[in-house]
Amino acid sequence: MAVILQVALDFVDLHRAVKVAGEAIEGGADWLEIGTPLIKSEGMNAVRHFRKLFPNATLVADMKTMDAGRTEVEMAAKAGANIAVIMGDAPDSTIRESIQAGKNYGIKICVDFMNTSKVEERVSDIEKLGADYIAVHTAIDDQMSGKTPFEILKHVCSKVKIPVAVAGGINSENVIDAVNAGASIIIVGGYLSKAKDAKVATESIKNAIKENRRVSTPLFKRVTHEGIREALIKLSTANISDGSHRAGSITGLYPIYQNIKLVGNAVTVRTYPGDWAKPVEAIDIAKEGDVIVVDAGGIGPALWGELATHSALQKKISGVIINGAIRDIAEIKKLNFPVFTKMIMPTAGEPKGFGEINVPINISGIQINPGDWIIGDDDGLMVIPSAEADIWVNHGMDCLEKENRIREEILSEKSSLGKVIDVLKWEKK
Repeated sequence: MAVILQVALDFVDLHRAVKVAGEAIEGGADWLEIGTPLIKSEGMNAVRHFRKLFPNATLVADMKTMDAGRTEVEMAAKAGANIAVIMGDAPDSTIRESIQAGKNYGIKICVDFMNTSKVEERVSDIEKLGADYIAVHTAIDDQMSGKTPFEILKHVCSKVKIPVAVAGGINSENVIDAVNAGASIIIVGGYLSKAKDAKVATESIKNAIKENRRVSTPLFKRVTHEGIREALIKLSTANISDGSHRAGSITGLYPIYQNIKLVGNAVTVRTYPGDWAKPVEAIDIAKEGDVIVVDAGGIGPALWGELATHSALQKKISGVIINGAIRDIAEIKKLNFPVFTKMIMPTAGEPKGFGEINVPINISGIQINPGDWIIGDDDGLMVIPSAEADIWVNHGMDCLEKENRIREEILSEKSSLGKVIDVLKWEKK
């Protein structure tokens, strides 16, 4: 069979899903998937609505059925779906009931192996039970730590003869990895649903499939630890906060100029007010791209100025955060060196040499460990634990991409945020 492009519409708002679906169909998408969030939000009326609007489209109802297979397949079929999705971890009895119900009601069954252990053993059994399709699926939350479905996909495709679908972080750059691994159905979600123009994004991924080549894209790309710095440069502190479930930020410290951007790994300093010996020593210890973070108790005298800034620039340090005081800000501004500080004053302290470098410190209730990632901009400062940096950053990228799509909908529809996301519907009663 020719490779099929399936659009996963994982929205909670029906009107937004419809808009993306229309754009994707114009761009050449083959199948429309009514995603699980949309089904949970709108019920089977979502399927009915799509059937009315797209009478000739193949509709996939991503039920994620784990029990009551006969009932849920019947629901999907009567609502207008062509395919219903059952989970691979469901009992064999549920899968058999689903397959039989599919035959009774004229609907095909796809068995989704998301987070299923011993997939390679299980898929052969599912094929024998009579499933029409098998899906290899890396969960969204697992994608945030850099996981992909491609390796297991190769093994699954070699084990079964029925068509295999694949989902999980697919874009125009890596879709050929899925095709070359043997996938017959390519399920694409975020790359299309969060694109500024889903039609254009669909065309790019269709071209990549047709021409068997990688089409470069800045969209929907998950990073590993090696790509964190590059990603953070694109992100805002607001993106990181939203993606981390509103994790706390460093408060009470402010940038010395606007349009500031600071990204790097923390070199931490604990010292006494005005004692600038350890902050200066930290310049020599820090590596290119690092951020020096100093806790001096949040009071003066100043322990950072023009000469320290020149020294930091020589080492290509990314910036400095001072929970204390600085001076010489006119010159520091001219040098365009990113500095966040508690206060500004002309009086300098003395280099007494008290304190420690690269020890855990705490500023405004936020712990900062050596090596933690720091991002700062006009909105403030966020600290990202180094061990979880890829997860935090990928969640932040997800927030950025969603915001980009919402912004486009506001502008293209001459609408408002409240109307686009249907805020009244989702207000807590």
